[in-house]
Amino acid sequence: MVFSSLIFLFAFLPITLLLYFATPFKSLKYKNFILFTVSLVFYGWGEPKYIIIMLFSILTAYIFGFYIGKYRDIDKKKARMYLVISLLLNLAFLLFFKYANFFLDNIAVLPFLSGIKQIANLTLPIGISFYTFQIMSYSIDLYRGETETQRSFVAFGAYVVLFPQLIAGPIVRYRDIDDMLIDRKETVDKFASGAVRFCAGLAKKVILADSAAAVVEYFRTANEFKPSVLGTWTIVLAYTFQIYFDFSGYSDMAIGLGRIIGFEFLENFDFPYISRSITEFWRRWHISLSTWFKEYVYIPLGGNRKGLWMQYRNIAIVWLLTGFWHGAAWNFVIWGAYFGVILMVEKTFLLKVLDKLPRFVGHIYTVILIMFGWLIFSSTSLSQIWLYSKLMIGINATFTTTTVTYDFVRLLPLFVVCIIASTPFAKRSYDWLIAKYSSAAYLNPLLTSSSLLLCTAYMVDSTFSPFLYYIF
Repeated sequence: MVFSSLIFLFAFLPITLLLYFATPFKSLKYKNFILFTVSLVFYGWGEPKYIIIMLFSILTAYIFGFYIGKYRDIDKKKARMYLVISLLLNLAFLLFFKYANFFLDNIAVLPFLSGIKQIANLTLPIGISFYTFQIMSYSIDLYRGETETQRSFVAFGAYVVLFPQLIAGPIVRYRDIDDMLIDRKETVDKFASGAVRFCAGLAKKVILADSAAAVVEYFRTANEFKPSVLGTWTIVLAYTFQIYFDFSGYSDMAIGLGRIIGFEFLENFDFPYISRSITEFWRRWHISLSTWFKEYVYIPLGGNRKGLWMQYRNIAIVWLLTGFWHGAAWNFVIWGAYFGVILMVEKTFLLKVLDKLPRFVGHIYTVILIMFGWLIFSSTSLSQIWLYSKLMIGINATFTTTTVTYDFVRLLPLFVVCIIASTPFAKRSYDWLIAKYSSAAYLNPLLTSSSLLLCTAYMVDSTFSPFLYYIF
């Protein structure tokens, strides 16, 4: 089930909110039980067979949490043993379902192992990368003494499977939400604010991301018949907008839904395309994933405290893992290595150079590198990366054709809207208007209801469009 579907908007969500807010008990344990139950229904709607894997992961982390909490202050070695067992049990499912066939494929290139075949019918459970990292954050935070043992299985289960952020994040660290599991308030203001945020995210996905996705598909087909430089750049540009509005739209919807039921999730995006360096970009893009790797991998490895070469090593490890986290394919490994190398170069000298140059130079530099990164990210093979890279610089391709030029000009309004929506300009202008004119407060319900109606019309008239990050 996806947020941008009629069944979610007009069946699942109203029923869930009705059950949640109609609960007469003041104790949150009953509301947590409702969230736990409906979240399992939400997850199992498309893949019920994988619920058992999720429940096993939750149960093992919950049980080992008692032992980690028991021994962390009296026997660190024993607590570390239970932590390792818990992490390995949870990682085992992720490694098996996501990477088994990838490793078997690559091992099979060896002459003496050429008979190895893929594991048949092995599909990736939706959201396993996200909920595995959330479960691991609980075990690690508990071991570090940054949180206490969660004694309620329902509360812990609700944390892991909470439907607003279950499928595609943001990745919520346990210590950021543990207090809300036992003490949170739902208010009219939070409900209204959450609904506005949800509808804004829905509009990003349905109107902007899906429109950009249609452009990508159209120009990819056109490029197969008549490759062109402009056509290839249009594909990359459209995908740059698609992945941003798709993923940030999902995060907005998740944050909005969480706020409606009393949770405050941390921001996951901060207008990343206005960055002046790749270092800044990764402080603004998928913040929850970057924070997770920083907290649980980069800093434990030593961060930048042990000299420049050790810092390079730590960056390389983090970015190879980041690339591999996104998918079991060489393009993701290359994508992670690509950004890892750029970050090393920036930390060595380039950031100082960029600081001395005009802002627009750093911005152009960053956007071009980001776009090429998305080319690597979205490619289905290494040969496609090479082909599109050549097309972007005019090798074996004309600059444009009459049809491509016409279509590009026709799509300029969409690109202009996407550019504006990628910056803080619209938000700041709207906030200024609300602050200056009290009557402008009526715009909130008007724009929210209008966007919901418009998105509904789009969904009625369009085919199913899953979120890009569902596959991770």
